[in-house]
This record gives sequence, C-alpha cells and structure tokens, in this order.
Amino acid sequence: MSETPGIAAPTLAELQHWTWVMGRAQQMMMAQGLDAITAPLDAAVPEAMVVPGFNDPATLSRVRDFWRDGFALWQQMLVPAGGGAAPQPEPGPATDKRFKAAQWREPVFDLIRQSYQTIGDQMLRSVDAVEGLEPRQKEQLRFATRGFVDAMSPTNFALTNPEVIEKTIETRGANLLQGLQNMMADIGRGQLTHTAQGSFELGRNLAMTPGKVVLRTPLYELIHYAPTTERVQATPLVIFPPWINRFYILDLNPEKSFIRWAVEQGLSVFMVSWKSADASMKDVIWDDYVAAQIEAIETVRSLLEVPAVHTIGYCVAGTTLAATLAVLSARGQADRVASATFFTAQVDFADAGELAHFIDDEQIALLGTLSPEGFLDGRYMAATFNLLRGRDLIWNYVTNNYLLGKDYVPFDLLHWNGDTTNLPAKWHKAYLTDLYRDNLLVEPGAMVVDGTPVDLGRVTTPAYVQAGREDHIAPAASVWKLTTALSGPVRFVLAGSGHIAGVVNPPAAGKYQYWTLDPASTDAPSSLDAFVAAAVETKGSWWPDWVAWLRAMGDETVAATGARIPGEGALPALGESPGDYVRMR
Repeated sequence: MSETPGIAAPTLAELQHWTWVMGRAQQMMMAQGLDAITAPLDAAVPEAMVVPGFNDPATLSRVRDFWRDGFALWQQMLVPAGGGAAPQPEPGPATDKRFKAAQWREPVFDLIRQSYQTIGDQMLRSVDAVEGLEPRQKEQLRFATRGFVDAMSPTNFALTNPEVIEKTIETRGANLLQGLQNMMADIGRGQLTHTAQGSFELGRNLAMTPGKVVLRTPLYELIHYAPTTERVQATPLVIFPPWINRFYILDLNPEKSFIRWAVEQGLSVFMVSWKSADASMKDVIWDDYVAAQIEAIETVRSLLEVPAVHTIGYCVAGTTLAATLAVLSARGQADRVASATFFTAQVDFADAGELAHFIDDEQIALLGTLSPEGFLDGRYMAATFNLLRGRDLIWNYVTNNYLLGKDYVPFDLLHWNGDTTNLPAKWHKAYLTDLYRDNLLVEPGAMVVDGTPVDLGRVTTPAYVQAGREDHIAPAASVWKLTTALSGPVRFVLAGSGHIAGVVNPPAAGKYQYWTLDPASTDAPSSLDAFVAAAVETKGSWWPDWVAWLRAMGDETVAATGARIPGEGALPALGESPGDYVRMR
C-alpha cells in the first residue's frame, strides 16, 4: 500500500496571515456598508429618510466607534509576540479585578475579555446618547444596562472563565459540586451568602462592649454601656442606628467598635436597638419612630438627671432625628438636645442616588404584595442593596463560591450585612412615597408628626454632618443639603470611603482621610464642590475631630458612679447587652 503524504500543520505565520485576511475582509465589508448608509446623509436627502437609532449621525458615529474598537482586537491578535505594530489600548476600565488572573491574558480568553469590555462600553455609550428621556429615566436605564453588562461578564460562566475551566480539570469537577451545594443552600435560605456560616456570634466576637438593657418597649431596647473611665462627660450620648440593619455595625469588634471607642473617650453612651418588625408592628408608622427617639432622649435625661443629651442618627435614623429636632423645636423643647450628629443622613431626596431607581409607583405597589402580614421581609431589602453593588456583592460570589467552589471567608462586616431586619410595611411605603418620591421633608409644614408640623428650618441645634465621599446609598452631595436645611451652626465633614467604611473607621486603623474647612476660612461654601475646593485634607479617622467638636460645647465631667453605672439608677438592668431584640429574626 502506498503511503499518503501527511499534511503539514500551518505555521504561526500562516495562521496570522489568514486571520489578517479574514479581519481585512470584515473591515472592507463594514466600510462598504457604512458608505451605503451614510450616502443619503451626504446628499442632503429629506429629513424623513433619517431613521433615529439606525442611520442618524449620532448612531453612525457610535457604529464607527464600535467597529474601530472591534477591529483593534483583530490587530492585537495578528501582531507577533514581541514585535510588529504597537499594541492597541484595551477598551473598558484599565484595571478590572474580575480579570486580574494571568489566565485572562492568554490569547483566546484575552479576546473574550476585551470583546466583552468593548461591547459593554458601547452599550453604556448608547444609553448616554439616547435622546428624549427625562434625566431620571436615563439614569434608570443606565443603571439597568450596567447591571445587565455586569451579569453577562464572561467571569460568571463556567465555559468562558479560564480559572473555572482550570479548576474543574484540576478537581475533576469537585468545585462545581461544591458550588452547587453552596447555591442550593442559598436558595433554601432565600439569601445570598457572603461569609462563612457560624464564624460570628453576638456577645462572643460581635457586639461585645459591656452594658445592660435598661428599657424595653414594643419598638426598641435601650442599652446603657458601662463606663471605663473614672469620670465621664456630664452630657450623655444617645445613638440612634438605622432600623433597616442591626445596631452592632457600630460595635462590630473591639478594634472597630465606635461604641467602645466613645466609652473610652469618657462618654456616657446609650444605644437604641430596634426590634425587627413582625405582624404585631403592622400599624407602625414614621410618627412612632420619632416618638421613640423623643422617648429615649427623655428616658436618659430623667435617668441621669441632666438637662440635655448629645445625639447621633445614622442613615434613616438620622433623617428621623432631623424630624425629631424639628418637632422638639416646634414644641419649645429644643434645649433638650445639646447637639445632633448625622452619619450619612439625607433630608432632601432630590438627588438621593441609585436607591431612587427602585422607587416608582409600580415598584411601591409590588412591595405591597410582598408584605401580606404587615411587614417586609428584610431579605428583599438586602437584595436591593446588593444590586447597588452587584459586581462586588452578587457576581463576585457567583464566581468564587458557585463556580470555583471556594470556601466563604469570615468577615464581620459582611456577616452584619446579611443579618437582615424586617420593616413595618406601612412605614416603609410612606418613607418611599413621602421622602424618596415626593421629597416632602424639606417643604416646611408638608409633613406632620403626631400633630406637629415639621419645619427643618426651625432647627438651631448645633450639628455635625458626616458624609462619605464614595457613598452609593446616601451620596455626599445629597447629604450636604442637610447643612442648608438646618438653621443652627453646622460642621460638615467629608470622609473617605462609603456608607459603612466611611463611618466605621477607627483611628488605630490609620485608614482613609477626611476633609474639613480651614478654621480660618470665613466664606461659607454654597455646594459640596465649593466645600471640596476649600477643604483641608487630614489623614486617618474623623472620630477624634468629632469628639473634639463635642467637647468644645462643654467639657464638664462627673464621677462615673450611681446612675452612670448601668442598672444602678432608677432603671434596673433587664439583661446584658447586646440584648434580646438584636437576636430576633
């Protein structure tokens, strides 16, 4: 039998040549097509022949950009390693941690990665170019498009992620089985897992600052923390955390705990721990939370026999604190609060950030169907907040824990983030409609709490307003508006990082920075941009700046004895901190 000559495999140079031929052919066809489409425009044909979104100049410009970026990828594939033409710049962000692994620089996956980034970039550009939409509608469309682009990343699919393919071969599929187990567990819980289960326990390695529950109502518990100094500030501090989350964000662990640090500064600290809503709270409205804040203030004043207290309101509790101050002012009781500190709180919701994308009549009606027993399951809110940072809080875990089958990393902040609370449905609906949708709080008298019209302009209480530079929940520009809504002296501080890390930033960590106005400055900035232009940057935590501001209003101290010790005054201890309500699901 005669031997048939073998067929020689193509060389790298031959492959590059034929790839170039195919790419050049595509280029010629695309150019011809563009010429045909643009010809009527050059000939000044009637405007009726221009179809928006198809052959109008702006659309054609975007098509050319897309073609140019796409052909640049072909050029990169054709250039021999180490020589030839200069490499083309990559489309999309220069640094994208989703693609940091070296496998994404291999030819096939490099092309997949860059193609994805090119298409995603063009989709977002197309949204920006859409005409005829209201600004809010365009922002909603951009938000939805960005979410879609993030969801379609090749990192999220086993067959287009080289790390997953490599791991599957290495483990003979064990990673996919483990990932499936992780996914099924999350489906059973109805919530995405972010950190290792069982790694944290209240009172053991979370919420550890010693104290006693000294009051329990149907809506909240009041915790009084044990002093650690022989003398304490005469004016106590009452903290109102948001009831959308558990209070212990301010008491994560001894190193991160704002509460422990405040106690160590010689402050008498009280914390409100809100009850997670159940069917018994179906009639709770905003008035009840304002009344609860007033009640807590009065309880501490009476217990310690002091004329006034310092207060802190975080996020939604800060919004509520502003209304509380307005009610007290209208009732002639403003002097019962010596100062008010606002952590990332908004009162003017005209530019409330990305959360506003979830608030329209249809979505508010949908929430009603999700609350048949009078309360909204906290897992719905958790899913909403996750969507605001879908790349980090959703798809990152799909890749790592579902596809790669990795173990979850113990992380106290993410444990807190997943420790959801339920919300009273009636309050939640009114909050979304009255504040986010209709923005009534900044209109004097537009809202009435327990028979008292709310006018923030009557509030003259000294205020410390803190905002996070990268806050995606309460944008710094929105928080800034609190400085003009109140009539008293205000110190505004812009902290590095976002809604949580910008607040929970202990001095010992040496992280981030904050900006304040130069004390010598006499011009009051009219906007956040003007503030930033005039502000002085200080490295590290803003906490020392805050406590210095607090002490400047009065540094009188008293012995840490008697009622200053939890449970030894008129209110006996009902239990150890962190209390019962924080454990209710």
